[in-house]
Amino acid sequence: MLIAVAALFVGAAWLFQRQLIYLPMGGDVPPAAEALDDATDVTLRTADDLALSAWYVPPPANDAPVVLVTPGNAGTRYYRVPLARGFADAGLGVLLLEYRGYGGNPGSPSEEGLALDADAAYRFLTDEEEIGPDRLVYFGESIGAGVATSLAQRHPPAAMVLRSPFTSLADVGARHYPFLPVRLLLKDRYPIVSDVEALDGVPVTVIAGTRDSIVPLEQSQQVADAAGTTLIEVADADHNDAILNYGPEIIEAVRRAGM
Repeated sequence: MLIAVAALFVGAAWLFQRQLIYLPMGGDVPPAAEALDDATDVTLRTADDLALSAWYVPPPANDAPVVLVTPGNAGTRYYRVPLARGFADAGLGVLLLEYRGYGGNPGSPSEEGLALDADAAYRFLTDEEEIGPDRLVYFGESIGAGVATSLAQRHPPAAMVLRSPFTSLADVGARHYPFLPVRLLLKDRYPIVSDVEALDGVPVTVIAGTRDSIVPLEQSQQVADAAGTTLIEVADADHNDAILNYGPEIIEAVRRAGM
């Protein structure tokens, strides 16, 4: 009986794991101009033929850097208005990517799908807006750090900033679900340390909160070590605290990366 219950539990974890990993919020999102000064609604076309809504704040000057934000696993672009406003106030352009399945977008999130979404964002910036890769800064939040590092393998930016990155999704999953064979079950991997180690010539900044209860600080430290950089620690900050989501340390780290 216990074996049957355990098998049922593991089977449910296999079938519904993406509902645990990705926490999309659907529903209406206001027009960009109502939420953020100088922002416009844009459409990103993915290679698998999805039309994704996103928000774009053009750079204030022709040579100004542009930040591509690859978000974490929850919320919508509306929740990242303070982050985008901080970047814009610092003289940066911003593209708030909204993944498939999030913020009213079609599709269902997965590692492969989010990679296609990031590619679509890159094409929008480089092809439609004619922003050169030498002006692009990727900013990846948590699981978005995995999206950013994967994108950097295919399309290297001028610099990349990773906020609260884990070493891999398997590592952080095993930390939170020690009673499950996470490494065997996972469909999505996000091998951030391996991706960072494989980067060639892309400066990486890593920033994390010292009280992060979701991504252990030591995992972010390992990512910084792999990048050959010093971890920027935000004192007493937990994973979803405002200061770690859009505080001055975050804005300054990205501004400096784009210099």
